[in-house]
Amino acid sequence: MGNMRNLAFWVVLMLLVLALFNLFSGSTGGLQSREISYSEFVTAVEAGDVRNVTLDGEQVRFRRADGNDYVTIRPEDAEVTSLLMSKDIPVRAEPQQQSGFQTFLMSLLPILLLIGVWIYFMNRMQGGGKGGAMGFGKSKAKMLTEKHGRVTFDDVAGIDEAKEELEEIVEFLRNPQKFSRLGGKIPKGALLEGPPGTGKTLLARAIAGEAGVPFFTISGSDFVEMFVGVGASRVRDMFEQAKKNAPCIVFIDEIDAVGRSRGAGYGGGNDEREQTLNQLLVEMDGFEANEGVIIIAATNRKDVLDPALLRPGRFDRQVTVGNPDIKGREKILGVHARKTPLGPDVDLRIIARGTPGFSGADLANLVNEAALTAARVGRRFVAMMDFEAAKDKIMMGAERRSMVLTQDQKEKTAYHEAGHAIVGIKLPKCDPVYKATIIPRGGALGMVMSLPEMDKLQMFKDEAEQKIAMTMAGKAAEIFKYGAETVSSGPMGDIMQASQLARGMVMRMGMSDKVGNIDYSEAAAGYQANGGAGGFSVSAATKELIESEVKRIIDEGYDRAYKMITDHEEEFERLAQGLLEYETLTGEEIKRVMEGKPPQDPDGDDTSGMDKPSLTAIPKAKGKKTPPPSGMEPEPSV
Repeated sequence: MGNMRNLAFWVVLMLLVLALFNLFSGSTGGLQSREISYSEFVTAVEAGDVRNVTLDGEQVRFRRADGNDYVTIRPEDAEVTSLLMSKDIPVRAEPQQQSGFQTFLMSLLPILLLIGVWIYFMNRMQGGGKGGAMGFGKSKAKMLTEKHGRVTFDDVAGIDEAKEELEEIVEFLRNPQKFSRLGGKIPKGALLEGPPGTGKTLLARAIAGEAGVPFFTISGSDFVEMFVGVGASRVRDMFEQAKKNAPCIVFIDEIDAVGRSRGAGYGGGNDEREQTLNQLLVEMDGFEANEGVIIIAATNRKDVLDPALLRPGRFDRQVTVGNPDIKGREKILGVHARKTPLGPDVDLRIIARGTPGFSGADLANLVNEAALTAARVGRRFVAMMDFEAAKDKIMMGAERRSMVLTQDQKEKTAYHEAGHAIVGIKLPKCDPVYKATIIPRGGALGMVMSLPEMDKLQMFKDEAEQKIAMTMAGKAAEIFKYGAETVSSGPMGDIMQASQLARGMVMRMGMSDKVGNIDYSEAAAGYQANGGAGGFSVSAATKELIESEVKRIIDEGYDRAYKMITDHEEEFERLAQGLLEYETLTGEEIKRVMEGKPPQDPDGDDTSGMDKPSLTAIPKAKGKKTPPPSGMEPEPSV
């Protein structure tokens, strides 16, 4: 049907071209002769200035004695022939067939034009484009080819276990006899599950580049439309295309858009999304076998997928793609830094150590930001300081040096951040302090960043309690220095973080002896989802106990931080004054300032040329303030 439409379209187009050609060729023939009036023609005949005449219907073409050709239109009642014969002028008559054909084509031209336009739009709507009005049921899967940029497993780093699982699928496609002779069957599908930015889509592209087989890619949202039955039709069409190109790979990104558990929506079994899911389940493992078609899907919400999708026979392989560890981060940085000229001082392992929790996408962004920073200052290579600046920008936000702060605001911010830093340094289970700054970044007026020395997979009770103490140290520092009545809204974010961690300790981690080893997080989530109307299947006494335990943990952390600032008052003052003077200090510089030394060692290798005076002359605080009773602190003003 599609071929017939295309043939008809080209036939109509050729007829249109022929009509226009004849029209203009006829017009061109007329333009070669000069047109004159009939009276001039009669005068020329009477004067003997006409050599020969050609009669063509109403037209009279003749040649004068000067050799030029002329044309005129004779009236209906004019006797041209008798006039010419009386003057012995040669006369030749021609039939009017060509003019009639042109007239016919001219009358047919509007009809042909309408037919051509109609065929064009029907072709677009039904078959010429999958996005046409009549092409709803066509699959939107796109075939990935070499021109899109070939990606191989060499471009994927940091997720070796996931890569090994998928390398076996590639080997199966390349050499199926190696497995089939032992009774092995090719997997029906593989589900890539993990946090955003860990490289799930990149892995799928690497499979396509390594296998050398047709690779179709589609998003889960491309199946679902507002029209009932469209999604199921697209699934059928996608598998028909895949069967024609088998062996091949079909990659469905964000499959949770169509693969959510049935019965969870408002439409019930007739819901369009559920019909699409049912068709997908049948196509993957129904009565008809799809030999040679491997489905690879990616999602970061495996918990919401329908159980029927996850059973053996559909997604046989479930591959977890997590955030890389320090070795993986170093390899990923090496992959992304291939096309970036690095300076001699760049050590990718040090950068990998300082980026715990970064995903592959975060590391790619880090390398890009470092390159942009180096280009902004006109460097020909990317130095270590560019990576540090890029890391600070990603982790703490961009600097807002244009923000105007009063001296009082800067001073309160310096003491607030000094409290965080000194408690984080003095408590052994806190992560090492990486940097402290009072330069506004993002939405904060100042910040203290702590980075773990190695990737952490667990959190212990004493570690969580010390982290809460460090979090509450900002408010404790403000109250220690200025009193409870002048506390600012600065600790608002700290209170939120401490509350989240304390609730996690009580409701999920079982770190409260009074509450016990019971998980209340799911019940609380249901309670909040229902707007507080039911769902929290515990008594009022238990809820009160939970809140009292959360408050106790936070209050103990605050008291611990206040006591630590009181015990190390001189170091606290030195650090606050150092932040006021230098604005940004690294972990080692903080320790030197707390000891009363300049941030940089004058005898060291520092080449910055900065003359930083000693801070030993900083006066001591005027008297120690008694901490207010825990729980009586004023609420921060917003």
